[in-house]
This record gives sequence, structure tokens and C-alpha cells, in this order.
Amino acid sequence: MTLLPCPMCHRWESDVELRIAEFDHSYVILNRDQFFPGYTLLFSKTHVTELFHLDRRVRGELMEEVNRTAKALFDVFRPDKINYELLGNMVPHMHWHLVPRFASEKAWPRPIWADPHDELFLTPEEYRRLIAQIQEALT
Repeated sequence: MTLLPCPMCHRWESDVELRIAEFDHSYVILNRDQFFPGYTLLFSKTHVTELFHLDRRVRGELMEEVNRTAKALFDVFRPDKINYELLGNMVPHMHWHLVPRFASEKAWPRPIWADPHDELFLTPEEYRRLIAQIQEALT
């Protein structure tokens, strides 16, 4: 059986223009599809699939990085709710989908994957502006 390379292990290098922050245990990037404004990915620097694979200290610090990112997204977008998705079925590398959600959305309150949607790609300047806003909120 041939294992495919993990796409998440190289995401920081391949999506340079979407980088938001590097923490001690994770990387944070803006999702290219911004159909859900502020949709962000946070992924562990180490290739693990489960929280229990990490020792208690690292796990706690990583969860603080998730929390810090979610708070920044909340401060920038003022959503009704932040969704935290830690799945890993399709990409077996620990990563969170952090998605600001709004009651005014057509998809509300269903999960973001419940209904198909056309991807929404921004201009390079729009990505830079959103990333700068999130970075400012992280400081």
C-alpha cells in the first residue's frame, strides 16, 4: 500500500499568501474559500491525528492557540457563533476549521458542509486585508 503525502504537513509552505500566524505548536492560515467569511484553518506543526497523541502540556498550549485564534476571529467578524471542527477523516493531520457563523446565513444553523455552495475566492488585496485584520486582533 502506498501512502500519499500529507497535504497539511506542507500547507504552511504551499499557501504562503494565506498565512496568518505561527504559534509554538500550530500554524494558522485563512481558508482560500471565503464563502463563510473568516473561515480559518489552524493545524498542528507535528503530524499527529488525535489530541491524546500529545502530552498534556503541549495539548493545553495548543488548545490555547485554538482559543486565541477563535477570539481574534470573533473580534474581527462579530459572528453569532464560532464553529470549531476537528475532524480528520479526509486529511489525517490534526487541524481545526474555525468558522465564524451568522444567523443571517442561508445555511444557518446547519453545518457548513450540509449544503453545497460555490467557492468564493477573493482578490489578493482582499485576502491581505482580512489577514491583516486577524493578525491585528491576535496582538
